[in-house]
Amino acid sequence: MRNIDLAALEIFKTVVEQGGITRAATKLHRVQSNVTTRVKQLEDRLGTKLFVRQNRKLTLTPEGKLLLAYADQLLHLSSEAEAVLHGGTPRGTLRLGTLESTAATRLPPILSRYHLAYPEVRIDLVTGTESALTSKVLNYEIEAAFVADPFTTNNLDSQPAFSEELVLIAPKSSPKIRTPRDIGSRTIIAFSTGCSYRRRLEKWLGRAKVVPDRVMEFGSYHAIVACVAAGTGIAIVPRSVIRATLGEKNVAAYLLPPDISDAKTLLVWRRGHQSTALRALQEELRRTKR
Repeated sequence: MRNIDLAALEIFKTVVEQGGITRAATKLHRVQSNVTTRVKQLEDRLGTKLFVRQNRKLTLTPEGKLLLAYADQLLHLSSEAEAVLHGGTPRGTLRLGTLESTAATRLPPILSRYHLAYPEVRIDLVTGTESALTSKVLNYEIEAAFVADPFTTNNLDSQPAFSEELVLIAPKSSPKIRTPRDIGSRTIIAFSTGCSYRRRLEKWLGRAKVVPDRVMEFGSYHAIVACVAAGTGIAIVPRSVIRATLGEKNVAAYLLPPDISDAKTLLVWRRGHQSTALRALQEELRRTKR
């Protein structure tokens, strides 16, 4: 029986990642009809539907989700084989997830050095909350991710990456904040549920039985810091983010108890998984911490 074509798996995986045929065709520099035909041929080869159309969007069937996990492993093995045959030099694509704060403040110098050392590795970076990122790692959507400790997901290996100091920020015009009760009925500005830093803030407030009247959710630290500066509410952010967003002149920063403020960022990956590109990143992180 003829084996599955790796090129077909690459097309299938790109359709999943791009959310449809049109974007996948653009990403792959192919015409849409070619991508559609290759997906149909793969379905015929396997004797099952891989996608269903729901609300004008392509959604994976259970069989499609199963194939996606195998496709990721097979394509990585193919890339790994090429690397070994080229003297073990990392090459191919390294799909990484990261917290937005890490992407903005910690990763640029590390990824710059990595690119200079391993120019044949293309890094695809996605941002999200800790829970979303660990889910993507476990579902083979990304190879590894930078997440905040502690994370609650099993079946992951990890390596220390960075240390962060979390601070409470408020408008400069607001009264000083010394305890959770000083927050009163102010609006909390945060990422969506699943953000570990948000959970720390909720823990700090909960110990004093303080329940905010309202939570406004945003998808970027630039927006969060800007809203705080405008007087909309308060937020918890890494101190490095305030520097990166030039918010030091526009917001007041307050210290938090050590069990709330001391945050570790870890690099996590599926238990037992390795690749030359990932090993090179792990070594770069170890050199950075020396």
